[in-house]
Parts: sequence; C-alpha cells; structure tokens
Amino acid sequence: MTRIAVFNQKGGVGKTSTVLNLAAAIHRQGLNSLIIDMDPQGHLSEVHPNAPGAASQSLFGFYQENKPLASLAIEWEGMGKLICSHKELIKVDSIFGRGPAILNLLKHGLEAWDKTANTSNTLIDCCPYLGVLSLSAIFATDFVIIPIASDYLSLQGAQKVEHTLKALEPVLKRRVERRYLLTCYDRRHSMTFEVHEQALANFGNDVLKTVISENVAVAESPQHKQNVFQYSASSTGARDYQALLDELVENGLLSLQTNPEPSLASVTG
Repeated sequence: MTRIAVFNQKGGVGKTSTVLNLAAAIHRQGLNSLIIDMDPQGHLSEVHPNAPGAASQSLFGFYQENKPLASLAIEWEGMGKLICSHKELIKVDSIFGRGPAILNLLKHGLEAWDKTANTSNTLIDCCPYLGVLSLSAIFATDFVIIPIASDYLSLQGAQKVEHTLKALEPVLKRRVERRYLLTCYDRRHSMTFEVHEQALANFGNDVLKTVISENVAVAESPQHKQNVFQYSASSTGARDYQALLDELVENGLLSLQTNPEPSLASVTG
C-alpha cells in the first residue's frame, strides 16, 4: 500500500483539492483509499456530507484516546474511507511535544490499519505548517507531493519543504521521495511560466510533468460536497487529476493493483 502526504508550508496551494481529487481518480479505477485529514482547519472533512462533529470521532481521538484508526474511519462514497480532522488537533504539539514516540505514532497506526484493511492507498492532507502533525505524516509516508500554486510565495513554501525533507534524511535514514505539482496553472499569466521555470531549476526531475490548470470545476465542486469527477467529469480539472494519477502510476510511485484480502493469521496474529 502506498502512503502519500500532500504538504506545503503555505496555504491555498491546492493541497486539499489534490487529496480529494487524486483519491477520486483512484476510486474510478475500482480501488478505495484511506484519506486522512490532518489539517485542524478541516476543509477536506467539510466536503464529506456526514462528517462527525465530535473530537473523539476524529483523528484527535487517535492521539488523545489511543483509538485505532479503523474505529475512526467512515465511508465516503466515490472516494473510500475518511478519517476526519477536528479543530482540537491544533493542540497536539502542545500536549504531546515532538519526541520520537509521538512522531512515529501515525506510522504505527497505519501499520496496524494495513494488516486488516482492504484499502489500496493512503492519502494525507497535511496542515500548512511544520509541526507534529505534518512531521508525523512525512515519517509515515512513502512520498510527498508538494503543490505549488503559480505564485512566488507558494514556491518559497515549497523550498522550505525541500530544506525540511533534506534535514530529515539523517533521522529517517532514507531519502524522502517527493514530487512537486504545479497547481492553479493559468496560461494567461506570465508569472505562471516564470514560477514553473524556477521550480524546474530548483527541483529538476522531481517536478511532475502534469499541471493542474486553474479550473472552475475544481474550485466549485467542494461546496457541492463532490469531487471534480462527480461535479464535472468532462472538465479540464478532471482531466488534469486523471493525468496526475496516470503519471504517478507510470513512474512507479503509486500502484493500482488490488491488495489480497488479509488472511485469518494476519488478523489474529
């Protein structure tokens, strides 16, 4: 199972849209994903039509009450399973600090999930700042997608992520795989191409060929509690997110193979 964190240290760059619509593209291939909203703002959770409101039924229950992830996941039609965010998540740093135990807690929780779940991939919508939540996502995942909107501030946010990932490599004892995704791509503006060129200069082959165009369907679909494929399957946004999935699969970063059902031995230990 592939675990993907979507992170930039600047907000408004398309993190939530990318998690939402990449999970939807995967579901269109007949596979379910586990989707985790780790942003205390909870924008991704707000798209779900029946997200629970209680903190104990959100990801905060995993941290505060040691609830297994499987007990918190809810069905999401056209997507897979969702573990919701809650505003109480903002307290995780102050309550638990930044020791190895808390930073690896999500990784261990996902390892337990993988033994019994039938989801194919995990996608995590990170918060737009560096703290326990975003670090935990990086520790737990196979690679990170860093969205870059077509402006210089989001490019600077991506550069901060690059520095963070390099600094974590001695701790994790591996290179953190990452890919940079150009979003809000408006070909009418020269800045779009300038930011794209600068991203290529800074990150080279880690920049994805797929770009996510500025698109009304991508912007409007969440307010209708839908992903872009449900809202407008023929839109440019839908085509872009399908192209993103195709590129990730072609590059071996994400698998669309169905996982076998867990055996009784693996469940019972």
